[in-house]
Amino acid sequence: MFKRLKRDIGSVFERDPAARSTLEVLLCYPGLHALIMHRIAHWFWVRRWFLTGRFISHLSRFLTGIEIHPGARIGDSFFIDHGMGVVIGETAEVGDNVTLFKGVVLGGTGKEKGKRHPTIGNNVTIGTDAVILGSFRIGDNCKIGAGSVVLKEVPPNCTVVGNPARIVRMHGEKPERLDHVNVPDPLANAIDALQRQIEQLEQRLESLEQERADLRRQLSGVKEDS
Repeated sequence: MFKRLKRDIGSVFERDPAARSTLEVLLCYPGLHALIMHRIAHWFWVRRWFLTGRFISHLSRFLTGIEIHPGARIGDSFFIDHGMGVVIGETAEVGDNVTLFKGVVLGGTGKEKGKRHPTIGNNVTIGTDAVILGSFRIGDNCKIGAGSVVLKEVPPNCTVVGNPARIVRMHGEKPERLDHVNVPDPLANAIDALQRQIEQLEQRLESLEQERADLRRQLSGVKEDS
């Protein structure tokens, strides 16, 4: 337990340049507090002390603003940065070295029983207010852009953005740090493409009108000669 706590604290220093000391991290990081309380709640949950697990989870939500169901499975070096509003569902599974930002939801769809929440691979970064809904997998080394809504499986080594989310990058290299501002916008790209098509159609229409006017002048000249 203490080795895992040490790894969780180390992940804060690795991913948050604002962290200055171990004591500060222990006292002032709600993401770490929520994770510690979740480890305790999960311990009770897997031993079928369901009410105790849910109560600890509820208390953690009240204290940190982060809601993690005690049934969720979370790996090592998990980091929640500015975690207010984060929600992780009962059957969600989170791998190692995963980073979540404010407002992330790992949710389910419908009211079916069984596995209904996403599985997050290793080394995944999920941006602010991203929503992942359903019982599919987000592959290793993926990056989910801020505000994205992911509704289907994402292969490893991909960057996805948008609503609904689309893959905008796929490669086998080690992922670089996620830029939450300068990410491609597939909707804007689609609008630009439509604008270019409209301009081309307008140019073609002008050309046809010019050809029509030239033809009329030629016909008028033939009538005058006759």
